[in-house]
Amino acid sequence: MFLPHIALSELEDECFSKILPKAVTMFDSMMKEILEQVGGLSSQNTELCALLRNILQAMMQLIDALSTCVRHISTFEEAPDLDAIRSLPTCILKVLRETFQHCKESEVVYCGRLSLVADLLQGLFKEAYSLQKGLLELLDRISLDSSASEEEVCDVVTVIHNLLDICSIISNLDIALHANTWKFLIKQSLKYQSLVEEHLHHGDISNSLCDNLLTSFHSCIELGEQIKHAGLQEATQSPEYKLFQKTAKMCRFFANTLVHYIKEFKFFLTKYCSCFHQLYLQIISKFPPSLCAPTLPSALYEELKAAALVPMDALLLQLLPLRPFAEIVLQQDLQLTREHELPQCLLLVSALGQLSSQPEEVLQLWYTGSQFSEETPRLPLYQALFTSFRRCFTERQVPVLLPGVMMKGQAQVQVSLHNHICVQLCASVAALTPVYFPVLERCLVNTVLQADTQTALLATDVWCFTARYGTAELCLHHVLLVAQLVKACTTECYQSVHLGLLLKRMVFLMTPNHQMALVERFPPSEVENLPVWRHVLLRALSHDARQRVETDIIGLTQKTLTNWQNGAYQLGQLDKVNTVLSSLLVVVRVQSSPEEQCVLTAIRIITQLWLRMSPDQVQTHPILQSTLQLLLLISAFLVKNLEPQVICDALLCVDAVVSQKCPEELLLAALGFLSSLGRIFVPPDSQNHVLPRLSSLFAVLLADRFWLLHQHALEAFSQFAEITNHEEVISLSLSVEETKTKVVNYLSKTVNAQEDVESRLQRLKLETAVTEQHNERLENDKEKTSNKPAAEAADSEPCSKRPRQESGAEEEYSRYIQTAESALKALHALTESKASSSAPPPQWLEARLQELQTLITHISTARHTT
Repeated sequence: MFLPHIALSELEDECFSKILPKAVTMFDSMMKEILEQVGGLSSQNTELCALLRNILQAMMQLIDALSTCVRHISTFEEAPDLDAIRSLPTCILKVLRETFQHCKESEVVYCGRLSLVADLLQGLFKEAYSLQKGLLELLDRISLDSSASEEEVCDVVTVIHNLLDICSIISNLDIALHANTWKFLIKQSLKYQSLVEEHLHHGDISNSLCDNLLTSFHSCIELGEQIKHAGLQEATQSPEYKLFQKTAKMCRFFANTLVHYIKEFKFFLTKYCSCFHQLYLQIISKFPPSLCAPTLPSALYEELKAAALVPMDALLLQLLPLRPFAEIVLQQDLQLTREHELPQCLLLVSALGQLSSQPEEVLQLWYTGSQFSEETPRLPLYQALFTSFRRCFTERQVPVLLPGVMMKGQAQVQVSLHNHICVQLCASVAALTPVYFPVLERCLVNTVLQADTQTALLATDVWCFTARYGTAELCLHHVLLVAQLVKACTTECYQSVHLGLLLKRMVFLMTPNHQMALVERFPPSEVENLPVWRHVLLRALSHDARQRVETDIIGLTQKTLTNWQNGAYQLGQLDKVNTVLSSLLVVVRVQSSPEEQCVLTAIRIITQLWLRMSPDQVQTHPILQSTLQLLLLISAFLVKNLEPQVICDALLCVDAVVSQKCPEELLLAALGFLSSLGRIFVPPDSQNHVLPRLSSLFAVLLADRFWLLHQHALEAFSQFAEITNHEEVISLSLSVEETKTKVVNYLSKTVNAQEDVESRLQRLKLETAVTEQHNERLENDKEKTSNKPAAEAADSEPCSKRPRQESGAEEEYSRYIQTAESALKALHALTESKASSSAPPPQWLEARLQELQTLITHISTARHTT
């Protein structure tokens, strides 16, 4: 009744500034009175109950009076200036904040006696709700231009911050009120962006948005789990499902609002990039394939994806240009919890996919890493991605699955983490600007040379794509680089293995001319180049290049063996023999015709070496174990062309090493050789020597308790049994019932004990720490590791005169007589095989045998005389 008689221009000075602060004071005093008196409230204390109800009614009347003020001002056709009603928004927001706070804490305040005043509290909340709605509509009509005074700007900022305080109070009271308050807050921030952006508490606003998003998101997760456990996922009309949808809608609202706010104020939010990074990781960690993601019905997950997961890509897009965000994400020693390792990896993959649409300065920020010492250290994106993939050990072992690339005419399939990242990396390389190729190449080299094999394989896949996608000259450049690195690895170490695999694959991608260039650059006729060719598959080479490599390796092998023979077979020279044998293995791996010269030469070479092998010496000198391992590997490929006596000698050596403690790699080579014997038919006159020993060896190896050796023994025996003609070996090998049961279970693919999912995950998590420690130890001891094999070889290879100085006379007699015996047995087998053919032995053989007989007589006579 009083307001209409005051002009709009005089309202603030004559009325609002004088009355409204007193109204707020009165409201505060009534609130204080309630808090002081409420302790004695009870249904019996009617006087106090009436007092408190009267106070609440008076508070409602005061709020109604404020609503009347708002409605009165809203009746004017033109919106008033903010100066004309300055006290009104401030005082109303104070009253609203106290009212909503009181309603929120009512259960605690009234402590079980809420029913006595519940109707009035409900009415109080509705009045406050209506008052806020009217105030926001009034403020929405007001506009400020660039000429606004500092006081007006300060008033707008105060309104925004007060609304932020109210948002934190009403978050659990009413979903619609909460959402509408946030909408108006953001709308006002953007409406007056140029005026208020330097005055807003951006950290409080963005942090509050993040907190509300996470709260809504976690509420959705909890509701989803309740719906699943109650079996209500099909009941779309159930109260739980409807509440889930409302909560998901709020989740989507806060996510989209946060993205929009960051888009408009990103340069004021650089200090809060760590918060955004953690938000991203927390959201992603609750979705498959994360191992800590809850199991929800697919329909609920789809709704939750639309609400929270999809906006994360938009969030990342806004954060990419921010240097502090890049520095946090790409820091070298980023400390993450185990459940955030995979989300971090997926974040990097997503960033990689979004960079193609970014300007040059953003590409440089992410691709190059830190360039100067004064910069905050950060890795190049490719290196960070490989490092992150390495840390996802458990996820690689499970393995977790992600959506693959959609192909025309084919349904989308789930692929491994390795496959997913590899495809994204290759797509990025295909679009990469040439200026960043040196960075990419350095990252690939560093990753191939690190200890984790699967990460090195990922880098190998990407490197091969790079070589194939680029020009032939680029491929040649990369192959020469890798070959030089292989050559630099003078010993067998993990770097050599990784580089060798890369070289093996890249040679397939070379043109014939470039393959010949590789041969010219690293000629196989030189011993120092053999480590390069040990990793090359000859079938990858053109005819001319392959012929050149085979000829050079065979020639070098023959030359080395001749030198060894001329040097009286000194053990100190065996390292050179082993080097050429490892290259000879490359030649015989190719399925060549038995009539080819290189095969015939290889057979002569290994036959000669088998005749020199002595089981006693193999056990005594470790260097001979390496020789034996190579001979077994080569013989497995040439087994169809070997003489029965050579096979007998090989089995004798295998029998000797199996009975003694020897390296696992030697036993694995022995299993390969034993398996290959299934491809041949043993002549009747040799069966008594070969078959019993073969079955006894299989029986011993199948009974081995070391799981890796046992598994390979099962594989080797099954391959032998599948193709052999000597079925009696099978039954003799399985004479022990336990061994027979294991073989039968293996062939029938029987699983004795299956690990449950939870136990397996726990085991893999424990293995992660062990594996990482092992890899770190390998890398920390890189120099020591690379020199260790050479040191072992030096320790295990005596000088040429040392055996005679330290060996006893009996050992020397034994060694020489075994050598002579082996040579005579081989000669005997050769004469018998030639006797059945038309080719007679050479004429000089009889005379040489007589000379040997005379020599044996002299040795015997000298022994008796002594």
